Amino acid sequence: MAKFLLWLILFCLCWPLALLALVAFPFVWLLLLPLKLVGVAVGGVFAFLKALLFLPARLLGARLV
Repeated sequence: MAKFLLWLILFCLCWPLALLALVAFPFVWLLLLPLKLVGVAVGGVFAFLKALLFLPARLLGARLV
């Protein structure tokens, strides 16, 4: 609800900027989508490496956070 109210204030005070933001948002999202996918893949690789490195400790019964 707060975002909607901020959008209305922006639209009333500076409607050309609000319309530009409304039109540009989908294009910016599409440009950033590959970077988000790379971030998910890198996070998965790091999680796999962490699990692989901590495997001996887990097998020996250590409790890790």
